[in-house]
Amino acid sequence: MDVTDATFETDVLERSNQVTVVVDLWAAWCGPCKTLGPILEKVVGEASGVELVKVDVDANPRTSATFQVQSIPAVYAIRDRKVVDSFVGALPEPSVRQWIAGLTPPPSEVDRLIAVGDEATLRQALELEPGNERAVLALAGQLIASGDPAGSQEALALLARLPESAETRHLAAQARLSGELGEGGLSDDGIEAKLDALLDNVRGDDAARQEFIDLLEVLGSDDPRTATYRKALTARLF
Repeated sequence: MDVTDATFETDVLERSNQVTVVVDLWAAWCGPCKTLGPILEKVVGEASGVELVKVDVDANPRTSATFQVQSIPAVYAIRDRKVVDSFVGALPEPSVRQWIAGLTPPPSEVDRLIAVGDEATLRQALELEPGNERAVLALAGQLIASGDPAGSQEALALLARLPESAETRHLAAQARLSGELGEGGLSDDGIEAKLDALLDNVRGDDAARQEFIDLLEVLGSDDPRTATYRKALTARLF
């Protein structure tokens, strides 16, 4: 994945709460970068619990400045939003393989429970680590998908354990709307009709405003209607 200054927060820092993110800082004019890049792709692709992102330092000066890069290629491993290891230069494949191996400790009991992934084992994982992000997100998603209002309320309580992120916002919106969306969800016309009906009340009604925002969250940023309705919301509020 190519990461930019604009996507660094989401694609590297937020993602590092779930897996170790290896950041390859490179440039098109850098010969050693062209040697190292394919090696990193191969070795990281064979590893578990590690993901590779690439940052063009010329096109993304803010990210480059964050790492205080002096020369490239420069490679950093980020876990839980912190640099845990790094190296500079085009290492040979055996050295890269050894470096990557050092980033992937054996799976813990919590890791094994999460890998099973059913409701019972996810609950066991949270008994061991109540704030484990992967377990919280997975269990919240299952509870919401069940369609049980009590499950959606429990999902909201679980999500409150985590710092806000794009994933927690999306799941929380689904949980709050679960009764309304139902098993099949609202149709496109139904969502637009609901948004139009709520728009007149968003200024003075906190519940209507939250429902409006939740519907936009469920639509997603890729839906062209989201930008249109966000502008309409801003106009009504300000």
